[in-house]
Amino acid sequence: MILNKQKWEKIYFDGFAGTGERIIKKKKLPDLFDYEIEQLNTEEITLYQGSVSRVLHLEAPYLFNYYYFIESNEESVASLEELKKRITHIPKERIVIRKEDCNTQLTILAKAMKSKKYVSLVLLDPFGMHIDWENIAQLKDTRTDIWVLIPSGVAINRLLDRAGRIKAMKKLESFFGLSEADITAIFYPTTQSDTLFGEATTTKKVDNPIDKIIEVYSKQLKSVWKHVSKPLVLKNSKNNPIFISFLHQIAMPD
Repeated sequence: MILNKQKWEKIYFDGFAGTGERIIKKKKLPDLFDYEIEQLNTEEITLYQGSVSRVLHLEAPYLFNYYYFIESNEESVASLEELKKRITHIPKERIVIRKEDCNTQLTILAKAMKSKKYVSLVLLDPFGMHIDWENIAQLKDTRTDIWVLIPSGVAINRLLDRAGRIKAMKKLESFFGLSEADITAIFYPTTQSDTLFGEATTTKKVDNPIDKIIEVYSKQLKSVWKHVSKPLVLKNSKNNPIFISFLHQIAMPD
């Protein structure tokens, strides 16, 4: 675990910090994914927050040298600032709160990680498809443990229309880091069959789209890191998969 490597300066990076300590329930989030999507149910849009508060209340030897909390919502940033004021055992200058897009901050983090003797723990748990793959890929060859939550059921699968009318292809391309042709071939394979009227070509959405999403994203992660955990599928009360959790852990140098 990176916390045990005391000779390295340790960074905690939360790309979607939220308010830091509250539980928020909303029935409607019209701009959640920045594109048209069917209405989500109440359970799927319950955001459990509090990781910021928990990590900031850890005591030695579980302290980081620097804490970066990224949040694009102004009200959430204000809540994080109030939480920061209540923390007394960590120097205030080591807790950095930035109102910014996480993709931009990941680029900055990757550059810092490659230029100095840092290790980092990166938490990425967006509710939607807000992380572009290219920004995760920039962490290649850095000393990073990363936990990624992807919205397999609440977003990705809903864009993969059963009839083949794919919604928001550009969003899928940036999320997976794949081309339109690759995405179409993976999720809508074609088969050839003989009929009375000659050979026919049939295109159909894969029967197991969630499994295919896991396979594709795992493969992308393994193109960057050697060690990627077996994904954890998070389901709602109806046993429908809504999120997939991945963990990458580095092998630290001495």
